[in-house]
Amino acid sequence: MKEIAIGRSRFQFVVGDITAQDTEAVVNAANSRLAPGGGVAGAVHRAAGPGLWEECRKLGGCATGEAVISGGCDLPNRYVIHTVGPVYSGSADDPVLLRSCYLSSLRLADKKNIKSISFPALSTGIFGYPVDQAACVAVKTIREYLLGTTGIETVRMVLYNDEAFQGHLSALDALKCRWESGLI
Repeated sequence: MKEIAIGRSRFQFVVGDITAQDTEAVVNAANSRLAPGGGVAGAVHRAAGPGLWEECRKLGGCATGEAVISGGCDLPNRYVIHTVGPVYSGSADDPVLLRSCYLSSLRLADKKNIKSISFPALSTGIFGYPVDQAACVAVKTIREYLLGTTGIETVRMVLYNDEAFQGHLSALDALKCRWESGLI
């Protein structure tokens, strides 16, 4: 695990299972229907049990870059925040939409007074976003958010393997050099 302090919050990086985190909320890398599927969405729905799909059907879906919230059902988390990341196309819209996923999720967590939240590496699985590029967007967006007014105490990036973990630490190191030198 790697942890840094940002403002009054902790920003953590771990390799692990998003469905086994002890945070108040976990983020589901959802599809627009919020349906069970592959990757993170499939894992979250399997671990949460059929009650999650029942609740998600009532939410009516979610647009790319936005977020909605449900209960955690059989997960160890009180909430699941569902966000739909962009399918990577190499266009200028990709980082804008990915940034929006993180911001929408963090804002929703603050609105619900959630103190701790775990994110997967959004859009880097079957949606094809290159890990190094997605990591830069995630780290920069979360850092900026935590420097603002927030009640969130812990944000954890739960990475699915060592390559994704190292990619996020590299993004953190590159960004840290820029903020320590006063470039951002």
